[in-house]
Amino acid sequence: MRTDSSRIPNSFFLRDVTQVAPELLGKLLVRRFDDGTIHKFKITETEAYRGGEDKACHANKGLTPRTKVMFDEGGLVYVYLIYGMYWMLNFVTGEVGDSSAVLIRGVEGISGPGRVGRALLLDKSFYGENLATSERIWVEDARENPQFITAPRVGIDYAGEPWISIPWRFILKESSM
Repeated sequence: MRTDSSRIPNSFFLRDVTQVAPELLGKLLVRRFDDGTIHKFKITETEAYRGGEDKACHANKGLTPRTKVMFDEGGLVYVYLIYGMYWMLNFVTGEVGDSSAVLIRGVEGISGPGRVGRALLLDKSFYGENLATSERIWVEDARENPQFITAPRVGIDYAGEPWISIPWRFILKESSM
């Protein structure tokens, strides 16, 4: 287990998703690749999905094999495949049963969650990975308090109102990048 003091502990993720999502902005998403190289990416955009009550959240339909990890304690990785080609990276938040998660929509230099998944070389093996102990992926504190703006989430028209218009998309302001 890594004991790096800058690694964000799982206790950070044991809070409401709408607190965690904006506080991830400016933090470093760290990926150790199979060849041993380590890359650090500043998180620039996130989206919050608040469990069963949120019609845009995968957990809204209840516990399924796909969403099982979302019902676990915060600090785990939830990945899923879209369009048969993009692995979407999410971090589970809240206490056991909360079923909320933060989608990582962008990192410095890479915009869009599908592109983030590709750059990180994600696959199904990351499902359920513990951010506190993983040797492949974790989050580090960059000791910044960045400014951000909010906006409605993207691609959730199926959820209807009020879910379409809720400003649970958090974007790092350019001036702080």
